[in-house]
Amino acid sequence: MVDVHVETVINKPQDHVAAYAGNPDNAPQWYSNIKSVKWQTQPPMAVGSKLAFSARFLGRTLDYVYEIIELLPGQRLVMRTAQGPFPMETTYAWTPEGSSSTRMVLRNTGSPSGFSKLAGAVMAPMMRRAMRKDLRKLKELLESS
Repeated sequence: MVDVHVETVINKPQDHVAAYAGNPDNAPQWYSNIKSVKWQTQPPMAVGSKLAFSARFLGRTLDYVYEIIELLPGQRLVMRTAQGPFPMETTYAWTPEGSSSTRMVLRNTGSPSGFSKLAGAVMAPMMRRAMRKDLRKLKELLESS
């Protein structure tokens, strides 16, 4: 089992951070590994919505579909994928931090299989580095606008 959790405080209001980070169309702008996102169901996002992601990780292209399994607008978003060598659940959580800042938590959990199972021990630190980098980029993007 891989369980990676990172967080940051972004100096923007919670509704602003959640609206941007929780919009899958913005993912390629702040996730370094995500190259594209395509809606497989019609927007707006709701529980049951499906999105096709294409990413690069460990030198490989990964194509996978996330399904939204929990959505509390402005507070929490949970999406899960079941196919591929690394079924994963991704959680975003946003809480106010002071009067005009937001704490964003990004968590990825999953149970690798096949070759990914063997690489699981080294995957967590690599994922943590990538996720920290992504949150830094998100923070920079939002605080500069």
